[in-house]
Formats: sequence, structure tokens, C-alpha cells
Amino acid sequence: MAEKLARYLIRIEYDGTGLVGWQRQDNGPSVQQYLEEAAEKLCSQPTAIQGSGRTDSGVHALGQAAHLDVPAHLDEGAVVRGLNAWLRSDQIAVLSAQKVGDDFNARFDAIQRHYLYRTLDKPVPSAINRYRAWHHKVGLDEIAMHQAAQHLVGKHDFTSFRATQCQANSPVRTVDALAVSRVGEEIHIHVSARSFLHHQIRNFAGSLSLVGRGKWTEDDLKAARNARDRTAAGQTAPAHGLYLTEIIYPE
Repeated sequence: MAEKLARYLIRIEYDGTGLVGWQRQDNGPSVQQYLEEAAEKLCSQPTAIQGSGRTDSGVHALGQAAHLDVPAHLDEGAVVRGLNAWLRSDQIAVLSAQKVGDDFNARFDAIQRHYLYRTLDKPVPSAINRYRAWHHKVGLDEIAMHQAAQHLVGKHDFTSFRATQCQANSPVRTVDALAVSRVGEEIHIHVSARSFLHHQIRNFAGSLSLVGRGKWTEDDLKAARNARDRTAAGQTAPAHGLYLTEIIYPE
């Protein structure tokens, strides 16, 4: 008789450098692949892991979330220790595990997702942050960027800011909050919403950088939003500046 299973929500941190992203793919190693291989060792059988959503190649996570089913005799500590012990990549760490109901789904039950985009604006590049932040040789005006960013808050058609290959049924999304601030030599863009379009945040960052450099006004950003045309907005910022920071679930 097969042992009863229990479902756990796990929180994961990873350095996306050199990985093909969250989802399993044929062209290289993924976060999901490494975790599922570790889970198979822990559970002594193939074990699927459902993430809260995909992150692209090179994107990092401080608080990705996922669920998996494990033998019921394993407690939260055993799940964390076991997955970390069997992980074949030191770029990934399981931070915590929480027992949840059998019907819990890490993707569909999420009510808000938080992201951070890091930009480094100084004349010389950083060796340490080479794959951690987008480098600009010129200074950016974070106050102008923040003011312009407020035109992206709320419910809008974000066609101008989604990848041309985006598979979402609708380009309409509701951005709950978008804040731009300076932290030392970096400019941080914090974005929150229930869900995002493919490349939406990276396209926000690329367009806001034009405002920061004085090439666009906030009216130009608003016009790009209203154009509903990808060619009207700025470039897609590099993946390595983007971090999935937190996934929020109902209490």
C-alpha cells in the first residue's frame, strides 16, 4: 500500500545565471529540473514540482514559490534539509517549507507577485554585479522615473510592454504598485501585481530608463502605453537585472 502524501509550499532562492529559467527545457538546465531531481531522491519516486510561474533565462529569485507532494512522514524541516541535500546546483536553495491543503496550487492560488529590477548607473561597470544588475554609464533621474511610472499603475492594456511572443489571452493587466527609488549607486524598480505579461517588467524598465536619461518625458511614456504597440515602447531590459522577490497567498 502506497504511503499517504502531504502537500508542501516551498520558497526558493536562485541565481539564474547560466540557467534556462524556471521551467524544464531541452536546451539546458532549469530550476525546476534541479528541484524535481532532488525531490525524486527525497521521495524515492518521480515527484512533480509546480511553480508559481515561470522566470526567464538569467532571471533571479529571492522568493519563488512552488508546491510538491511528499511522503506524509516528512515534516517541514525534513523537506527543506532533504531537498537542499540532494540539489545538484549551488545556485539554488530551498528556504522554507509549509504544509498546505491537498487542493493548494502554487500558481493559481497566488494573489500577488512582487518583482525588483536593479539598475546600476555609474561610469564604470561592476565586476561583482555583472550578472546582477543592468549597467548604465550615465546617471539616471530616479525621481522622473518614479513620477512617469505612475502612468503604468492600474488596469491597462499593456500591449506595448509585452513580448511579441507572449501567449496570454489578454494584454490587460492590473499593476497594483510601481515605485522607483535610489539605493546607493543603484536604482530599484519595485512592481506588484497579481500576474504579469511576458517581459512586461523588463519592458517597463527599458522604457523607464529612457525617462531617466532625459530622452522621454512622462507624457512620452503615457503615449507609448496608449499606443498598444510594442514598437512604441523602449527596449527590453536585460534579464539579469530582474528578481522575483515574493509570492503572496491568502491567509
